[in-house]
Amino acid sequence: MNKLKSQVLTGKSIRLLGNNQYTFEVDTESTKTEIKNWIEKFFAIKVKNINSYRLPGKKRNRKSLEFSFCRKRMIVTLDKNYFIPLFLNE
Repeated sequence: MNKLKSQVLTGKSIRLLGNNQYTFEVDTESTKTEIKNWIEKFFAIKVKNINSYRLPGKKRNRKSLEFSFCRKRMIVTLDKNYFIPLFLNE
């Protein structure tokens, strides 16, 4: 699946891991239902909720600073007793 790009590990996303919430960077054209169905099939888990938000990109012009949306992230909340293995200790 090319729509799910990578996992996001920031201060906020690490705090959300305690609430069983995982943050992923996704393709800008992907929808919540596409990501939910793919995560449920790939990891064999049950998704409770998905929140999405767009991160602005900056373009500097000589006279002004313009913003355009270039990245999209989704926060996936899982049901109890489910988890996604982020780090494999081998």
